Amino acid sequence: MADTLGTTVEEPLDLIRLSLDERIFVKLRGDRELRGKLHAYDQHLNMILGDVTETHTVVEIDEETFEEIVKPVKREIDMLFVRGDSVILVAPPIRT
Repeated sequence: MADTLGTTVEEPLDLIRLSLDERIFVKLRGDRELRGKLHAYDQHLNMILGDVTETHTVVEIDEETFEEIVKPVKREIDMLFVRGDSVILVAPPIRT
């Protein structure tokens, strides 16, 4: 039963629908994370994001100590198409 404003979550994609035009967090395969404004999506979780910050975690091995060095690498992207099969998690904005 939906309310008159259409803000009820009855199905998983309803949560995504309520996040349109808001900044969301998306975790992708390959140690990549995105934060951006959700412009569009479909039932496969293909998404169009704007004003995106991509964070890629790179693990390097120090040649002298053989210790792992974890480095987050960030880049800014104006507009991005995300293919749904690479999506692991989608987190809507925190609502208080």
